[in-house]
Order: sequence, then C-alpha cells, then structure tokens
Amino acid sequence: MHLDAHRQAAEQHELAAKAHRTAAEHNEKGENETGNWHSQRALEYADRAYRLAKEAHTKSGQIGTL
Repeated sequence: MHLDAHRQAAEQHELAAKAHRTAAEHNEKGENETGNWHSQRALEYADRAYRLAKEAHTKSGQIGTL
C-alpha cells in the first residue's frame, strides 16, 4: 500500500518539475501570463507531492500484515 503512495508522490514531483520547466520557457520568451499559469500549476503539483510523500513516509514506518 505504501509503495503506491510513494509512486503517486513521485508522479506529482515529476509533473511539478515539468510545469516548472514549461513556466521557465514561457518566461524566457516574455510570455509572463502563460509562465505564471504554469508556475501556479507547478506549485499545486508540488503541494500534492509533499502531502503524498508525507503520507508515504508515515505509512512506511507502519508494520502491516502480508
């Protein structure tokens, strides 16, 4: 069960990184409104990743039955 939480956290981290890169590309082109939109998405993905990672960490410390 906790492996799924780790996987979900990793996916959200990857989405955040992609959104950050996209935001940077738009900002470099002077497309600040679009860059800001992608920056906001990156923040949302990063927040979700943090919550999922915290949950995964908590679950990793629990001993369960197989």
